[in-house]
Amino acid sequence: MASFVLSLVVLLFALYTPGMAGSASSPADFIKASCKATQYPDLCVQCLSGYASAIQQNEQHLALTALSVSLSRAKSAAAFVAKLTKVRGIKPREYQAVRDCIENMGDSVDRLSQSIRELGHMERAVGRDFVWHMSNVQTWVSAALTDENTCLDGFAGHFMDGNVKIAIKHRITDVAKVTSNALALVNHFASRHRLSGSGKKP
Repeated sequence: MASFVLSLVVLLFALYTPGMAGSASSPADFIKASCKATQYPDLCVQCLSGYASAIQQNEQHLALTALSVSLSRAKSAAAFVAKLTKVRGIKPREYQAVRDCIENMGDSVDRLSQSIRELGHMERAVGRDFVWHMSNVQTWVSAALTDENTCLDGFAGHFMDGNVKIAIKHRITDVAKVTSNALALVNHFASRHRLSGSGKKP
């Protein structure tokens, strides 16, 4: 998974490498400080610290990496959930919830992929164009998070208790937390860019 994320991040940064967002601290310190804006800061640092050399102190690189990690985990979770339809002794209600979750996670993967492509080309957008494209990214990441939570909602209630629910809850909750953090970093990048003046190119 780490190699997938790193290769994706390197590719995106090769296509798009804007100026740095400051040099007052090390990349590791930059990541830790930025992660304070997320709901799960420890998880944020854990997920992103391994990519410090690629992120440097660039807020867009940070957001792109966070989204790439989220996409990688969403793909892994989707593949895991798909296998659960073949679990021996699965109840009809559990089976339907798993099928719905597979669809939810497929949508989540698609939306995260869209958001990464859009955010990776933000240098080309300025002013109102930037705001419009950034709005797309925020909408897609938010929708991906909703998809993940909808999967979890399908297993609500004691009648769904069992190994299938436990397995899915563990995997999807992790993905949802990572996606939540990515959304927070995307929103932070958007607000900082607007404050600095998105109508001008550096």
